[in-house]
Amino acid sequence: MKHKLNFNILTLFPEMFPGSLGMSLAGKALERGDWGYSTVNIRDYGIGTHNAVDDAPYGGGAGMVMRADVIESALLSLPKAVRKIYLSPRGKPLTQNLVQELAATPDITLLCGRYEGVDQRVLDAYDFEEVSIGDYVLSGGEPAALILMDACIRLLDGVMGNSETVSEESFSNGLLEYPHYTRPAEWQTRCGDTLDAPKVLTSGDHKKIAAWRDEERLDITRKIRPDLLEKK
Repeated sequence: MKHKLNFNILTLFPEMFPGSLGMSLAGKALERGDWGYSTVNIRDYGIGTHNAVDDAPYGGGAGMVMRADVIESALLSLPKAVRKIYLSPRGKPLTQNLVQELAATPDITLLCGRYEGVDQRVLDAYDFEEVSIGDYVLSGGEPAALILMDACIRLLDGVMGNSETVSEESFSNGLLEYPHYTRPAEWQTRCGDTLDAPKVLTSGDHKKIAAWRDEERLDITRKIRPDLLEKK
């Protein structure tokens, strides 16, 4: 089956996939064949009787490093690997612009590291891009891979259902998203407070609603992520 988007995942824990992506809208899209994935267990290409995949780092230091030769064997088991990404906290940020670019790429190979990371030589030899989902460190690349995949899958035609949903979200035009409200219009909290939805949203005046949302996006971005405004 020809998928709109396919992920090849190099991992020590293939059972972590598709994880949450097998549910809800992404799960339905997977069933339809809008996207697909395959996993390669790096352990299958390990060295010796115990299928070792890592070794002590040259120069000393804590932890272990995944071997370049083992990862190479796992990578070369794939029929093709054009766009190759290593999930790493030192990588370039996963922005919405990058997600849009990746979502238009038919075939993506994701390398999920563990331990202290992977031997730099395999990244250099096979031109891996390093991508980070945030300024923090995880136990492995698998959760980061799932996040990257989720962000891409939801942009595929037909996955979200409403094209306006994507165009109005945070980062779609360099601003954060406006706040949302639904029924009841007047909400009595259990703390005794009464909170009303903004009157403009129930006015039926679409021009005023659009203006209110634009102003809210700007105000929220100014308060929470002023750095985004500096880039505009």
